[in-house]
Amino acid sequence: MINKTPNQADFTDMKNVPKKGRLMALDLGTKKVGIAVSDEIQLTVRRVAIIKRKGWKKFLKEIISYIEEFDAKALIIGLPYNFDGTESEMSQEARRIARNFSLSLDIPVFLQDERVSTYQARGNLWELGIDNKKMRDKLDSEAAAVILEDFIGNRELK
Repeated sequence: MINKTPNQADFTDMKNVPKKGRLMALDLGTKKVGIAVSDEIQLTVRRVAIIKRKGWKKFLKEIISYIEEFDAKALIIGLPYNFDGTESEMSQEARRIARNFSLSLDIPVFLQDERVSTYQARGNLWELGIDNKKMRDKLDSEAAAVILEDFIGNRELK
């Protein structure tokens, strides 16, 4: 699963998105990362897990493990913009991590605007009747699912 040659540098070029096979998305936090995956035909999305971020090597190994488990064909990383469309420190962190993954994996890596993913995720969980205490345990993976749904929807528009 480790890449022998550098991956593409443009994390927004949708023509490189595999048309079939599972896609995996990450909602990056400073301490936790939510993971979601699509089905093989990229119609449905489900929450998978929340992992703790502890050093790059451990983080990379965990993500590789999930990529292999689900046979993911691409990795999508949420890009957190400010509401006015400008980039924040976390935007730069997401770009850095996307670059690191693109150099380390043999699948393409993409960035997806995730400006409202956490709010949408909170609303989704609230609609499911999940209380605030349990919501914290599911929010990051639900946000990853929102990011992936948006990515799939945006690809279909292009």
